[in-house]
Order: sequence, then structure tokens, then C-alpha cells
Amino acid sequence: MSGPRRRPAAGRPNQRRRPAPVRDFWGNDKADDDPRPVIRRSDHSTALIQSLGPPPFPGGEVAQHYFAAVYDRAAALAVALATSAGLFETEDPD
Repeated sequence: MSGPRRRPAAGRPNQRRRPAPVRDFWGNDKADDDPRPVIRRSDHSTALIQSLGPPPFPGGEVAQHYFAAVYDRAAALAVALATSAGLFETEDPD
């Protein structure tokens, strides 16, 4: 069994530590000059999942209908989020 651990003396500050460099959390002015990516809504939001084939469980054909509804809803929410951030490409320039 080992002996009790000793605590460092509180009277001496650790002189080896240096302050961390100060960074701006939200970026800098240069980041504002970068062009913003533009997002477009997909014509077929279930294409990737359908390319994998039917789900490998009984009744998978019926489940695909419900999965498609969830994927369409997720795509709609992604468009809403992109619109609120000003990243959604609209056909109307205004």
C-alpha cells in the first residue's frame, strides 16, 4: 500500500504556466468577407435512402411510406433553417 499523497504548497504559484492566447470566439472581420454558401431544396429528398433498397424487416414496404414522410419533413425543416439564416436560394431576387 502506498503512502498518503502530498499536496503542492499553496504559497508558490506555478511559474511554468503561460496565459493562453486570446482568440475571438465568433471569428473576425475577415470571416465576414467570405461568400456564403447557397442552399437549394432537393427535388427528391428520399433518393439516397431509396437507393439503399427496402428496409430488411417484415413489412418494410409499408414502413417506406412513413420513412419518406419523415425525410420530407426533415428536408422542409432544413429549408426553414437555411431561410432563417439567409442561406436559401430563392427564385425571386427580392
